[in-house]
Amino acid sequence: MRRAARVDENQAEIVAGLRKFGASVQPLHAVGQGCPDLLVGFKGNHLMEVKNPEKPKGDQQLTPRQVRWHEDWNGPIHVVRTLEEAVAVLMEED
Repeated sequence: MRRAARVDENQAEIVAGLRKFGASVQPLHAVGQGCPDLLVGFKGNHLMEVKNPEKPKGDQQLTPRQVRWHEDWNGPIHVVRTLEEAVAVLMEED
């Protein structure tokens, strides 16, 4: 039986801030199996893995499933810890 997907405590703040910024956000954390936490639409699509900076460094690392998912994905995935980092991803030039 699959356990309920864990959501970092800062994810709701990041989602709300991204939406306020004008992005569309689809939470994906319930997909599991290492899939990133958020699909963000803003001048293209962005996959974001949310980590909580309040946790010990060891708990901010990607899980083995996340590492495998990231390695298998043919596109960028951004690890973000704050709303500021998430917005910076959206503002990056291609």
